[in-house]
Order: sequence, then C-alpha cells, then structure tokens
Amino acid sequence: MAAPKKGRSAGAQSKPWRSLVLILIAIVALTGAMFASGHTAPRLGIDLAGGTSITLRAVPERGQESAINKANMDTAVSIMERRVNGLGVSEAEVQTQGNDNIIVNIPKGTNSQQAREQVGTTAKLYFRPVLATDLSGAAATPSPSSSASADPSSSPSDEAGDDNGTSGGEKASSTDSATPSATGSPQGRAVTDGLKADATPSAGSTASGSPEASTGPSTDATADSGSDGDIPAALQAQYATLDCTKQDVRATAGKGVKPSEPTVACGENSQGQWQKYILGPAAVDGTDVKKAQAVFNTQTAAGWTVTMEFTSKGAKKFADITGKLAQNPSPQNQFAIVLDGNVVSDPYVSQALTGGNAEITGRFSQEEAQSLANMLSYGALPLTFREDSVTTVTAALGSDQLRAGLIAGAIGLALVVVYLLVFYRGLSIIAIPSLLVSAILTYTIMSLLGPAIGFALNLPAVCGAIVAIGITADSFIVFFERIRDEIREGRSLRPAVERGWPRARRTILVSDFVSFLAAAVLFVVTVGKVQGFAFTLGLTTLLDVVVVFLFTKPLMTILARRKFFAQGHKWSGLDPKSLGAKPPLRRTRRPSSPAAGPVETKEA
Repeated sequence: MAAPKKGRSAGAQSKPWRSLVLILIAIVALTGAMFASGHTAPRLGIDLAGGTSITLRAVPERGQESAINKANMDTAVSIMERRVNGLGVSEAEVQTQGNDNIIVNIPKGTNSQQAREQVGTTAKLYFRPVLATDLSGAAATPSPSSSASADPSSSPSDEAGDDNGTSGGEKASSTDSATPSATGSPQGRAVTDGLKADATPSAGSTASGSPEASTGPSTDATADSGSDGDIPAALQAQYATLDCTKQDVRATAGKGVKPSEPTVACGENSQGQWQKYILGPAAVDGTDVKKAQAVFNTQTAAGWTVTMEFTSKGAKKFADITGKLAQNPSPQNQFAIVLDGNVVSDPYVSQALTGGNAEITGRFSQEEAQSLANMLSYGALPLTFREDSVTTVTAALGSDQLRAGLIAGAIGLALVVVYLLVFYRGLSIIAIPSLLVSAILTYTIMSLLGPAIGFALNLPAVCGAIVAIGITADSFIVFFERIRDEIREGRSLRPAVERGWPRARRTILVSDFVSFLAAAVLFVVTVGKVQGFAFTLGLTTLLDVVVVFLFTKPLMTILARRKFFAQGHKWSGLDPKSLGAKPPLRRTRRPSSPAAGPVETKEA
C-alpha cells in the first residue's frame, strides 16, 4: 500500500470518531462534575451580583521598599479578612493581586462606607494590661482565672496536673538567647498558664474563676497594672453591660479609644467562648515588635509556640510592664494583645522578661500559632494601603448589567450564525455545533473554577466571552476557506479537506497564539476587573484550539464522505461551479520508454 501523501494523515481520515468520542467524554465529565459539586452556574462578580469592590495598593515606608513581599501581603490579607468578618459579612473575598495589590470584594447588603473604613486603615496593635476579665453574655459562668507559677522552671506538663481539667491556654516566658530556658535564672524561662484554673487563689485576686470572687471588675491592683488610678465608674458600667456574644457589640467595643486611655474589649478564649475585658492604657505598641514567628519547641513539651523579638525601645517597655504585672494577682498579671480593638491573646507572666525576646506558649496547634504570629507581625509592618478604586453596585444594577451582557452575547452569536448560513450554507452544520460545544465547555469550566480558584464572572469577563465568539468563528472560516481554495484548484472534497487542513491549522495556531499572548500580558500587567476580561479571553482562546482540533476537523472529515457534500450540492457551500473551480486535468499514462512517443495531454 502506498504511503499517504504529504499533508495527509491516514489516521485522521480513517479514525475521526476517536477525537469526537474524546471531546464527548470531556463534556460529560465536566458536566457531571458541575452537577456533583452543586455549582451549576458561574459565580458572579460584584458588578453583576451587587456589592462593593475595593482595590488597595500597598505603599511602603521610605527606605522600606522590600517590605512589599508575599509574607507581609499575606499577613495583611489575614488581618483584613478578620475586619471584614467583624462586619458580619458572609462570602466576602480578600485576596492579593499582583505584587502590591489587595482586592476586597464584599457582597450586597453591606455598608460600603463602613467596609472602606475597616479595610482601608492601617491596623493598630497594642499590648495592654488586663484589669478585669470575665466570660461575656447573659448566661456567662465564672471563667477560670490565671495564676503565676512560683517555679520559673516548671514545665507545661507539671502545670497540666494542677489544671483541674481546664483546657490550657497561653503563657508568656522569656526566651533570651543568652540564657538557656532550662536554667532558673531571672532571665530564664518563666512559665505560666493564662487559662489555668487557680487552685490556690490569692486574697487580692479578682478572678471570677475563684469561688469567692465577685463578677464585677476590681480596682484594688490597678496602680501596678499600668492604670493611673481606679477604673472610672463609666468604664465599669460599660463593662457590666458589655455583651461580646453579639456581633455588632464586638465590632464597636474599644473602637476610637486612645492608646493612653483604659478601655473595654472582647476576645475569644481557647474554648470558643467570648470573654470581655477591662484593659489599661497601652504599654507597648505593635511597632515595637521587631519579629514574631511560630516555632515548634523541641526542647520542652511546649509544642507549638510563638516567639517575639522586640526592638531596643520595645524591649525596655516590655520589661517594665512585665515586671509590674508579675507583682499583681490574677488576672492583673496578664497582658492583652489587642489588634483592631479585639483581644487576640491574653498571656501572663510571673516575673519580668528583660531579655528583649519573649515566647507565648499554651497548647497551640500549628495553625493557631501561625495565626497569632501573623497578627503580631502585622503591628510591625512598615506598610500602609491606599485606595486605588472603589466600586459599589446595587443588586438591581448588577442584574441589569448581566441582562444587557447576555443580550449582547446573544445578538453577537445570532449575527455569526446568520453570516455562516448565508455565506457557507451547509457548512454551518459543522460551524454551529462547534460553537455549541465551545459554549458548553466554557460554561462548565467557568462554573467549576468558581469554587476551585475563586473565579467570578464580572462584566468585563462577559465581554471577553462575547469577543471569543468572533475568535472561534474566525477559526472555522479559515478552515472552510482553505478547503474552498483546494476545490477551486480542481480537487474533490475529501482530498481538499486533508490538503487544506495543514495550512489552516498553521494559520489558526498562529492567530490563537497571538490572542492568548495578548490575554496573558493583559492579565499580568492589569489589576481588578480588567483581569476578568483577560482571563476569559485566554480561556476561550485555548478552548478554540481544542474544539477545532477535536471536533470541527473530525466532523468535517466525516461529512466529506457524505453525498451531499462530496458531490458539491449547491446548498452545501462547496459547489465547485459557484466557487469558480478549474476543471480537473486528466493526463495520459506516462510512456514506459522514449519510443512510445510524446505525452499527450487533453482537457476533460
């Protein structure tokens, strides 16, 4: 058997069904995954579903340009997520985009001005002494108080034995590298347990966990805990009515209070219960923390811990406050780490921590330790965030925009179909199903990308999908015109299809590569909604290649064997007469020897 001529593929001619079956399997698999996941429609962006979209750009302090890095940006994202959650918002998104941008998308039903104030301001981190604390809520029961361990070298396991069944919490200890933690020196390890029940409470303790203690705030030990005097009556009244179980109360507690003033605050303890606090003036600023990180302590049984390194100025202030707190009864020997008005940790100490380094331990999981370290680190971030753009769309406007986009897409698709019917007639039997296959693949993939990577279909993305209709139709037209060119040269349909495909394929790949390259560049250099356009354009361009190779070409090969197309019916779009085809040339057989005479050629 003679080998197929160049430009032809025997496999492509004899087994086009394989490609059709392959793309059919892909469609069935994607559709099944879409219904199995429960996400049967693409996730809509803020401009279509309604809500607020805020684009923030990180601005480093002078001389701190290197502060814009992945670790710091991820930390900022985690803090902003806490702020958005503090507004009681569900399905909000906070994510980095590019190297120095953060996009905050908040669904409809949220106060946009409040959201901008929450995410657009720099977080404030303070270390405040605890004056009083108790479980919050109408049905609050006495919470376990804290007590300082007398033995600075006691281990967490030793303290656990005195815990009376109470879950362990947090403890602050010195981690001065100059003094091993195993030694009992004044700068060595001072282990305490912030959530440990006090088996032998001191007489002056105001901890509500003690059977004899009252539930109201104490004013006995405030002089040594950083306060300038007794707790003001107004603050005590505010504390008495503070209900931290309510979302709106937590969002406003302690907001707008100066660092130099005492305040009330809310926080969640290790048991998932809401705790309320009276806190003294800030003793250490978050900017005094030079570095914080989560580490796994292999030298003791402490497990995951959070280490802090202070600046020289911060080390002195931290030593002063821990020295004062260590002399107080529980809970006035605790300090609260307050971020955005919320207590994220309340460890306590039994002695001054003067080494410039400290360690917070308390039966942390790895995730909990890393989360606390991120919050501590944020107080030292030399970054501010500037609003680049804010877009607020009502649900009604979003619905109108979506409807307009769908109508525009339908009109564009209808015009393409009319063009194909008028100029290519029967070939539209191939082009229209190809467009349908491309639409199904695009729809299912977009629906799955929503829960997978957070892709949301915004208005520019809809525009990208509309532009893709023209790109896909252009690929069919290139292929059909190559086939027509071969027919004009006098070839029959089946050879014309196989000879025209390599030339059409090259043109289609070059054209789609240019479109994809433009989409990729646009995606990289832009932020916000324009990226939705670029992403959709790039996705549909890739799908165009898949559809043309695995559906359009095999289907054309199969239909070329049918009489309607093979004989060039006038409605097939491949009528040789209407295309102005040259008559085929018939040549006599070449003679085997010169004696046979000249070769005679005559036209049919």
